Amino acid sequence: MQNDSKEYYDTIETSLYTAVLADIMDRLGYWNQVLPPRIRPLYAEAKVAGRAATMLTEIVTEVPKEPYKQEMALLDDLKPNEVILCAADGQVGAIWGELLSTSAKARGARGAVIDGLVRDSQAIMAMQFPTFVSGFTPADSKGRLDVSATRIVIEIGSVVVHDGDLIVADHDGCLAVPQEIEEEVIAKAMEKVSGENVVRELLGQGAKVTDVFRQYGIL
Repeated sequence: MQNDSKEYYDTIETSLYTAVLADIMDRLGYWNQVLPPRIRPLYAEAKVAGRAATMLTEIVTEVPKEPYKQEMALLDDLKPNEVILCAADGQVGAIWGELLSTSAKARGARGAVIDGLVRDSQAIMAMQFPTFVSGFTPADSKGRLDVSATRIVIEIGSVVVHDGDLIVADHDGCLAVPQEIEEEVIAKAMEKVSGENVVRELLGQGAKVTDVFRQYGIL
C-alpha cells in the first residue's frame, strides 16, 4: 500500500480516526499536532485524509488588482488526494464556497480544512465534499481577504503544517501528521485500533476497566 495512492487514504479514513492518531503522536512526543477545536465539520459524517495543499490569506481593505489570483492558481494546481488547508487571517469574508469546492472535487481533492469562514454551505453539503470550517458568512472575500501565499509552511493555532503533510479530520477535529513520522504513526495507529477492538469487546462483556487497562494498557 503506497502512501500516495487513493487506497492508502481510503484506508486511513475507514480504519483510523483522529483520536487514535493523536494518541500515537503524543506517545512519540509530538504533543501539538491537533488544530484548534473551532474548526468543525460542515456536516456530521464528514471525514477526510489527504495531503495538505496549504494556503495563507491576509486582510485587505480594497479589491486587489487581480482578485483571487493565487487562490485560483492553487486550485488549478491541485493534485489527486490533496486537502486544501487554509489559514485565513481574520473572520471578515468567506474564503471558500461552492464553486471552489466543485473545482477541487473535480480535480481529485479529498476535502478542505478552512480555519476561516465559508459560504454556500448547503450546496457544499449537498455535494458531500468533506469540508471543515471555523464559521460562516454570506460575505465574499473579495476586498476583504486575499490569498497571499500557497504551498508554504503555515501555522494554524499553534500547529505548524508543511505543504504535503498528512491531514486527517473527522467529527472529533482535525490534525496534521508530519511526513517524517507518518509511516510510524500509521503503523502504530493500526496496531492500537486492533487492540482497542479487543478491549471494547471485553468491556462490553462487563470486564472491569482497571483489569482490562492493566492487561492491555489501552483506554
